Amino acid sequence: MLIVQKFGGTSVGTLERIEAVAERVIETKKTGADVVVVVSAMSGVTNQLVEYGEHFSKQPDGIAMDMLLSSGEQVTTAILTIALNAKGYECVGLTGAMAGIKTDSVHTKARIEKIDTARIKDELRAGKIVVVAGFQGIDESGDITTLGRGGSDLSAVALAGALNADLCEIFTDVDGVYTTDPRIEKKAKKLEKISYEEMLELASAGAKVLQNRSVEMAKKLNVKLVTRSSFNHNEGTLITQEDNMEAVLVSGIALDKNQARVTLRGVVDKPGIAAEIFTALAKKNINVDMIIQNVGQDGTTNLGFTVPQNELELAKKTMQELAVAKNVEYDDAIVKVSVVGVGMKSHSGVACLAFETLAREGINIQMISTSEIKISMIVDQKYGELAVRVLHDAYELDK
Repeated sequence: MLIVQKFGGTSVGTLERIEAVAERVIETKKTGADVVVVVSAMSGVTNQLVEYGEHFSKQPDGIAMDMLLSSGEQVTTAILTIALNAKGYECVGLTGAMAGIKTDSVHTKARIEKIDTARIKDELRAGKIVVVAGFQGIDESGDITTLGRGGSDLSAVALAGALNADLCEIFTDVDGVYTTDPRIEKKAKKLEKISYEEMLELASAGAKVLQNRSVEMAKKLNVKLVTRSSFNHNEGTLITQEDNMEAVLVSGIALDKNQARVTLRGVVDKPGIAAEIFTALAKKNINVDMIIQNVGQDGTTNLGFTVPQNELELAKKTMQELAVAKNVEYDDAIVKVSVVGVGMKSHSGVACLAFETLAREGINIQMISTSEIKISMIVDQKYGELAVRVLHDAYELDK
């Protein structure tokens, strides 16, 4: 049996926690399984490295930033490798490049293109535990790349798929996937299982347990995925195929605070203008989420969209260069609240209940977007947590 285990920043946040991770890995190794461990940087390290990199420039060179940011995971990899070897378990630590993770050249948010597993398989055959630095790879030019926020999850899932692992365990500081963030709603309940589709929507809507690209890859590669706590031995949440889960109307409520809104007023209403705007944003690798267009006046239209807060400055610069609107407004005091559930496919009235619930609380909805199993709403930042709590009650997710 082959098991891939990924440990996040809080799980490896101190030397004591790294030692506890080593013991956990040894427990798994003692069962007779081959073990590949993927680690994040120690908690707080990546943010500190970003601050270092942005001290001299708000838009530093991507290659240099990747060299800087990847060092956090390499430190954790080295320490855990030393700890395991010291405990008598032969172990080898690999950077993303040494592990054969090949990516494109979009620095600071690269995509994995392929994985050459030969080195890892050789080490496993030699009976070693393999520790891999998450969040990173190497492009065809030989430059270090990083995979963007949540990239260590992506590394683990991609390795599990490439190695045909029997299980991929994502260890974090929470017991699994909850109906919403238990720090916001104390009545939130842990889910025993959730579909890839629901987890993907929750992740893209702001749930922090798993990164959406990793869930998407797990679904594509059919990786058996479990998320659980590194601080106890409680059963986690299994992310699986949908099967007969339609009976569950709503599985969870997500809150995404990393949102900013751009509103273009007085855009010339002509064919191709939207394509021009969003092509310009795409060329800068700016992730546009929700889009709304309103009828303007005198042959013009108003267009609004949301982007991650950390990409707002680049979006501003792009809009200034494009100069297609009479007036451009920016608002980063907003949040996105999302209701997710596969049961929406076969039940009516789910959206209506959400709108009515927020209306009763005097919460104004600025933008709405829907998918087959998700309703997302943009509201004022100050109402975000209240919206989560009242929606959690409305759908009786504590029952």
